[in-house]
Amino acid sequence: MKFRRRSVLDNGINITPLIDVVFLLLIFFMVSTTFTKETHLVIDLPEATGKPAESLPDNIEILVASDGSYSVNGMALINRQPETLISALRQLEDVDKTMPLVIAADAESSHQAVVTAMDAAGRAGFIHLSITTQLPESTN
Repeated sequence: MKFRRRSVLDNGINITPLIDVVFLLLIFFMVSTTFTKETHLVIDLPEATGKPAESLPDNIEILVASDGSYSVNGMALINRQPETLISALRQLEDVDKTMPLVIAADAESSHQAVVTAMDAAGRAGFIHLSITTQLPESTN
């Protein structure tokens, strides 16, 4: 006698490939994500209480005004471009690059103007750099 085979009906949905794809996407996004850690520092700046030097050595002075303009050894520059400042520092004749370079900035000048002056001094080849400060007012 010949029996007829019953056909197996698949009434369910096979979700195994779907789970595989989801896990692959999860792994991809975990590996390709950039994690950044932002930190905020609270800084208390120190105050200088030392005695000023009795005799000042020869030095080059860059003055940064409150509007961001520069002057080198008392001579004002025509604009605020870093290239102009570098050119003015390189044009100083008979200057030893190991001579101290002093940056004196107005309290109201921008931080960017001071950093630009420091960068220009470094690009001009000066290796000794200092920034002028003033003594804190006493609160007696």
